Amino acid sequence: MPRPTQVPCPHCGRPVEWSAASPFRPFCSKRCKLIDLGDWLAENHRIPDAGEPLEEDQPPADQVWPTH
Repeated sequence: MPRPTQVPCPHCGRPVEWSAASPFRPFCSKRCKLIDLGDWLAENHRIPDAGEPLEEDQPPADQVWPTH
């Protein structure tokens, strides 16, 4: 019988069996899962944006009213 696939826990790196036996996969535990969630909520993880950063005082280009 083949061994189940193992992946490293994204937080601590411990091996995690990728099966129904690991309810927190890809995390090794509820603790690692909650730590990662907290990092996202604290904005420690971000998905990069290829666009130019918006000025705080300017609305996005699609919301600018034309001036005549």
